[in-house]
Amino acid sequence: MRAASRASENATCQSIPRASRACPWHPRCSYTLSIGTISLLLFTISPTAFAQIGAERAERAQTRDEPQSFVNQQRGVDERIRREFESEIGTAAKTAFDWGGWYNLNLFIFDDGVESSRTLRRHDLQLWGRYTMDGGAHDFYARTRLSFIDFNSGDSYDGNDDDVEGPNLERGVYRFNLAKALDAYEGRSIDGNLLISAGRDLIEFGTGLSLAMKLDHVAMTGVYHDWELTGLVGKTVGSEPEIDLSRTATRMHRNFIGTQLVYTGFERHRPFAYALWQRDQNSEAYISPLQEYDYDSNYFGIGSTGELMRRLRYSTELVYETGSSYGHRQFIEDNDIEAWAYDAELEYLFPGEHRARASVEYLFGSGDGERFASPTDSVGGNLGDRKDTSFVAFGYRDTGLSFAPLYSNLHMWRAGGSFFPWPGDEGLREVELGTDWFLYYKHHRDGAVSDPTADVRSGYLGWEMDYYANWRMTADFAWTARFGTFFPGAAFDDQTTRTFFLIGMTWSF
Repeated sequence: MRAASRASENATCQSIPRASRACPWHPRCSYTLSIGTISLLLFTISPTAFAQIGAERAERAQTRDEPQSFVNQQRGVDERIRREFESEIGTAAKTAFDWGGWYNLNLFIFDDGVESSRTLRRHDLQLWGRYTMDGGAHDFYARTRLSFIDFNSGDSYDGNDDDVEGPNLERGVYRFNLAKALDAYEGRSIDGNLLISAGRDLIEFGTGLSLAMKLDHVAMTGVYHDWELTGLVGKTVGSEPEIDLSRTATRMHRNFIGTQLVYTGFERHRPFAYALWQRDQNSEAYISPLQEYDYDSNYFGIGSTGELMRRLRYSTELVYETGSSYGHRQFIEDNDIEAWAYDAELEYLFPGEHRARASVEYLFGSGDGERFASPTDSVGGNLGDRKDTSFVAFGYRDTGLSFAPLYSNLHMWRAGGSFFPWPGDEGLREVELGTDWFLYYKHHRDGAVSDPTADVRSGYLGWEMDYYANWRMTADFAWTARFGTFFPGAAFDDQTTRTFFLIGMTWSF
């Protein structure tokens, strides 16, 4: 039963590529500058004023807001858990119902650059059910999540050290497969296929550089010969935190429309191209005089995934972003967005029983030298010209355990590897050891990055080394430990190293 349960759970994971991440559970408050502060800044344009904005942003981040690094760390944990259940699945039975779940316990001890040590215990209970009909022509999947967040006294970001989240509907999706339906009902096959999904699910375009998040959506994919064409209409889930921490709307309300074309005719390559439109539908909790917040963006991406040669895999994606935004103290005339992002990764799988692998990656997200306090927020954002060149998107990349910045105004280089050191030992053959090393630079030295404690106008952000161990002890129980240390560069006045430690376990049933 347990093996069958995990196989059914994996069916949902197959449609979610590597880069997808989700962290739906944690709350985020927002902050705004007072009316008096905004009025003063209306008439004061000086480096001192911007330094004050940055300092205020950092102070409020430590007392009221979960910083973006913490959000990224939690998304990384969710991705690790999801990967535990990714494997191949056989053909679905004509009619089948299955269910299962898993319990996760993770202990975090970390330094966020403000507090030298925070401790968090996070408990997650997730239950899922899946019902398939007619050989997979109809597929219904749902998953709920109940979380208990337990900080040490005084360590939480919002003053609430103990909190219960949920139960919430994480996934709830119906999928229809036309080819399987015709085979089941009429016993015939067609040259092509039509796939329809509707409900709440992780959605990704390309490799996830622009979009990799949970949406309430309707998507249709037409398959004909060597082409796949997808159309998407969706909106964010109400529990997702807003990306602009300076606004009074604390939960994200945004609509998406997109289309993606994938060519499957090459044996070792899957090139793709897409266009994605995002519209801001947030409503402010109260009016902020002399400040507008709307961020409407469009993304045009091209890229490919595949294999350059035997055992050498690659992925690459280039995105151009346009649209309109409002910067600091702007409420009448908006800015034109002109931003870029690029990601390229190579991974080599070594032959042999140790299952060793090595990878290198380069990640770039353009920045704006006139965003003095934040690469994503309106307050403390772009000021000066009417061109906003900071890349802001809704995707995800692993940018380290401890520093974990957003890829806005960022150059990042990563090198890593992993292996299974004891393949011949019955008890230890599923132990995996690995490491990743990161180097960070700004795109614009005068521009801000997502960490508000980077308070010096310098391009060198620093470097980080991460280590991890994964051990699948049994078919139903897995254990992990992760340790990362970030060494701040010249962009930080505080040169104290930051550490991140995680130990966790997953029990599936």
